[in-house]
Amino acid sequence: MTDPAQTVLADLDSIRSDLEDFYQDLHRHPELGLREHRTAKKAADALRDFGYDVTEGIGGTGVIGVLANGDGPTVMARADMDALPVRERTGLPYASTATVTGPDGSEQPVMHACGHDVHVTCLLGCARLLAQHRDAWRGTFVALFQPSEENGEGAEAMIADGLTSRSPRPDVVLAQHVLPYPAGYVGTRAGSFLSAADSLRITVHGRGAHGSMPQAAVDPVVMAAMIVVRLQTIVSRELAATTPAVLTVGSIHAGSGPNVIPDRAVIELNVRTYDDATRTHVLDAIERIVKAECEASRSPKAPEIERIASFPPTVNDEEPTRRVAEAFAAYFRDDAHTVDLQTASEDMSEIPAAFEVPFTYWAIGGIDPERYAEAAKKGTVFQDIPVNHSATFAPVIQPTLDTGVSAVAVAALSWLGS
Repeated sequence: MTDPAQTVLADLDSIRSDLEDFYQDLHRHPELGLREHRTAKKAADALRDFGYDVTEGIGGTGVIGVLANGDGPTVMARADMDALPVRERTGLPYASTATVTGPDGSEQPVMHACGHDVHVTCLLGCARLLAQHRDAWRGTFVALFQPSEENGEGAEAMIADGLTSRSPRPDVVLAQHVLPYPAGYVGTRAGSFLSAADSLRITVHGRGAHGSMPQAAVDPVVMAAMIVVRLQTIVSRELAATTPAVLTVGSIHAGSGPNVIPDRAVIELNVRTYDDATRTHVLDAIERIVKAECEASRSPKAPEIERIASFPPTVNDEEPTRRVAEAFAAYFRDDAHTVDLQTASEDMSEIPAAFEVPFTYWAIGGIDPERYAEAAKKGTVFQDIPVNHSATFAPVIQPTLDTGVSAVAVAALSWLGS
């Protein structure tokens, strides 16, 4: 019996040039979250050309394309579309020079620093090949292009705009992400894969005074400094060494001059955890420490603790992950791996949760294999290999795109091709 994946992917050579051109165009024209109008239109136009039933504008700029091909399972595959406010420093001939006007009126650079242009291109490549080989599979394929993953807003926006009533209900949801592994690599992981992320803004209040008269003040700078130091003990002293978690204070703002004690300080921090119990423990500990330090410092007003962003953990369901891992092992052979636990975060899992269906999410590599091997040999991977969100992060075009297209197709066909 002919392998459906081999049949569908036999035409990958014939569309490779088109995909590479499409990818470079997306990379040159990145768009920030909920502004992906050009990207969404290009995805929608391509899907229509392939024969899909297309719905645009879901949650602002979200797009779905539906290809019904007889009785069988329904598989949804998702790609995120948004870029980041980063000035590109890759030196590539197709590097982004795009800018937008920021909230404060200043010019803001934009770059595909996380590989979402890879995700869009690969999903469209799979969608095209499935449309060209309807004889090799049965069921319904749904290609979903999501806005604003970086801000954690896009999945929720699509759901709030009626995604579950505007799309066929899938039996499984699939997604992938390009990461700083060698190009050609594919990696699956059952259970916890990506962390939950919570970003907090903490405002502590003091009493301002002249810098020469500290006895008249309640110094919020010292208060904030003590809080920052004490927060480091949550992971190191309250969690078991085998429990992964990260707490990073990324921003402190206070005062306007060297000789003025201000009346408040603002701390912004980010927490990464992998299960609800740890997440609750860390967030409760932050609140406990902040309140206690403010009390110890004689703060005249209770602190304000705001959650400014939140991402759920990505916990892959066992059965679909097993199925995809077996399919990858058969197709990619030695390039199929079990990927490490990742500290990055995603909102993709909100989509299968809204449909109440299982999902699996995997990684593909995007780094030149020779460059990666050289860094690994020297033990300098973390120093020499650019990671997502870096101004120098740019996946090599091949074999990254071939691998990404093949991975989505192989995964989808482990349902549709049976």
